[in-house]
Amino acid sequence: MKRLIVNADDFGLHTEVNKAVLRGYREGCIRSTSLMPTGVAVEEACQMARENPGLGIGIHLTLVAEKPLLPREKVATLLGPDGRFHADHVVFIRNYVQGKIDKAQLYAECEAQIASVMSLGLNITHLDSHQHLHTLPGVTEICLELMKKYGIHRMRYPGENFFFSGGYPSGAFRRVAKCGLTVCAMLARRQAKCYNIAMPDNFFGMLAGGHMAEKYFMNILKALPEGTSEIMVHPGADAGVLGSVYDWQYHWEDELASVTSGQVMDYLRKQDISLISFKELTHE
Repeated sequence: MKRLIVNADDFGLHTEVNKAVLRGYREGCIRSTSLMPTGVAVEEACQMARENPGLGIGIHLTLVAEKPLLPREKVATLLGPDGRFHADHVVFIRNYVQGKIDKAQLYAECEAQIASVMSLGLNITHLDSHQHLHTLPGVTEICLELMKKYGIHRMRYPGENFFFSGGYPSGAFRRVAKCGLTVCAMLARRQAKCYNIAMPDNFFGMLAGGHMAEKYFMNILKALPEGTSEIMVHPGADAGVLGSVYDWQYHWEDELASVTSGQVMDYLRKQDISLISFKELTHE
């Protein structure tokens, strides 16, 4: 039996992301999304979530690039000179490994983000994070303790198979980074079991993340193993608008086209692949 969670990241980041997630849910295969607590369009995203209760909503912990929820003086070690989180996961990890990030401040900001989303009255299905920092040793423990405190029982496992490429022409650095993330994800899974946290069996979308054209999405579907898998996507309704704000080089509209593709939907039906969200995920 094959079950599939197609999860759209960054819900609440921007109104053009919100529009794409909703369209991907209503017209395509998206059944789950991750709400960014720090996003400028988070209120709009929450209203959309309330109007579409079948869409699974997770918490997308955000510790890089965006603005913190807590005042600067309470999270100073997490921030750059501009008052925002460190630029990306590379800077965060370097500072973290060097002991420059105060774990108490990290815990406090993670809790503030989780508590902020939990207060919205949504049925939260899972937890994951921007740039997968929840799998970093030490950060994982913080996340698991907070999940226990707030009654969150499912978490993303971003461990894409070491040898899987799905035909995506990635460079050496991205392949190495993927393997490093997979190792961290495997360690996080071991810890999650101790907290009785459920995770999907398989994960896809790291290597082609931000570039999930229809052909790569189809390649993943054709390679989908038995059990429950997650495919991570980043759809956007207007690449021009999003590209003017976020210099990520994402193919936002291509990803939206993938998750609403007639070919994709036909394949899922013919292969009897069940579309679910994290709320249907249990220990198996």
